[in-house]
Amino acid sequence: MLSLGIGLIGCGFIGRFHSTAIRDIIRRGLLDIRHAAVCDLDETRARSFADITGAPLVTTNARELIASPEVNVVYICVPTAGHKQLVLEAAAHGKHIFCEKPLAATLHDVEEMLAAVENAGVRAGVGLILRHSPLLTVLKSLTEDPAIGRLMTIVFRDDQFFPIQGHYQSDWRKDRDLAGAGTLLEHSIHDVDVLRWFAGDVTGVRGSIRNFAGHEGVEDLATAHVEFASGAQAQLISVWHNVLARSSSRRLELFFENAYFHVEDDFSGPISFQKHADNAVVLTEEEVRARYLGIVGADAATFGDALRYSLEDYFFLDAIANGRDPLPNFHTARDAHSIVDAIYRSAASGGEHISMA
Repeated sequence: MLSLGIGLIGCGFIGRFHSTAIRDIIRRGLLDIRHAAVCDLDETRARSFADITGAPLVTTNARELIASPEVNVVYICVPTAGHKQLVLEAAAHGKHIFCEKPLAATLHDVEEMLAAVENAGVRAGVGLILRHSPLLTVLKSLTEDPAIGRLMTIVFRDDQFFPIQGHYQSDWRKDRDLAGAGTLLEHSIHDVDVLRWFAGDVTGVRGSIRNFAGHEGVEDLATAHVEFASGAQAQLISVWHNVLARSSSRRLELFFENAYFHVEDDFSGPISFQKHADNAVVLTEEEVRARYLGIVGADAATFGDALRYSLEDYFFLDAIANGRDPLPNFHTARDAHSIVDAIYRSAASGGEHISMA
């Protein structure tokens, strides 16, 4: 198993979560990893991170971190506009990469990033964290029962207060030059990935976007109609609002020919479902957690109280340490970006149907 020296670029909101998760993995003794370097344009913030993590290299120059011989895994946790150049630099130096979502503002840039990591022969993961959600992992397993028939439709509503406020304080997300776009790209890239995970290949979309807050090029409402090769269809609503006392919320309903499933969260909580003429069943949060541990082959002592990002970071770093391709990877992200790109193209044309077959 490879010993990993992690260099983290970007010590803001999301970088803090990954740093905490990595320290949690170290504390549990799950992998041979260490914080080797931290980088942020704000030197004071970078030094604060180094004090907490024990990283010996502190810099405001990302190239210095990437070039360090002590770093063999680079975490990229900066605003979206900075992702592409850092991925290209890290790949050129032969470093494995974890890049936060979305990979880039355009599908063209995503394709270039994917080509760079493949040509360099490095492994690259992406922060599509819902692929490691205990709740959604268990839900996906329940939907694989052939007795429930074919998937008919998914209704997906995702709402969050505009993340320039509250505990997020990600002021850059109102700037199109830094964020690339609004709620569809920056937030619901997760949701599009979940739809493809549950329903398979997409053959067509229609979309619309609206801007209520007035930040140019940064939509706060997106709706999409998504068609799948299986014949199933989905409706997605993504909203950034100003209801600050309301936590980020995802409501997901799936109708199969012989079953109905419903969740009100994206990481933990109960699953409600009903099959055929049976009475409705609710799996409690505790039952969902137990089933998840069984699916991933872990015990409660290892993952029973794992932090939200610990699961994502553990499975990524475990794959790198053991020479496997991580999931989700840049191919997963490219597929999600291609759907998002089609929705934006549909919205720009007034809701025209965009074929992806």
